[in-house]
Amino acid sequence: MEVDVVRIGNSKGIRIPASMLKQCGIDKKVTVSVDGNKITLTPSRLPRQGWAEACKKAASRIHEDDPVIYDDTIDLDKLEEP
Repeated sequence: MEVDVVRIGNSKGIRIPASMLKQCGIDKKVTVSVDGNKITLTPSRLPRQGWAEACKKAASRIHEDDPVIYDDTIDLDKLEEP
C-alpha cells in the first residue's frame, strides 16, 4: 500500500487505515523506532498490563500452611482512645 506524506503543522504524517491498526493490535499508543531507513510502529504496553495474570499466578502458589510474615489484624480492645 502506498500512502501520501501530509503536512501536519511543522511535522509530517501518514494516514493508516483503522483496519490495519486493529490487525496489529494498535489502539491508542505506539512505540516508534527507526532502524536504518525503516520506521517501525509497535503497540505500547499499557500500565499494569499483565498484572492480573501475575497476581493470579502468585496467589495460586500460596498455601494455607505458609507462615504469616506480617500480622495485619487489629485488636480493637487494645486500641487507646485519644
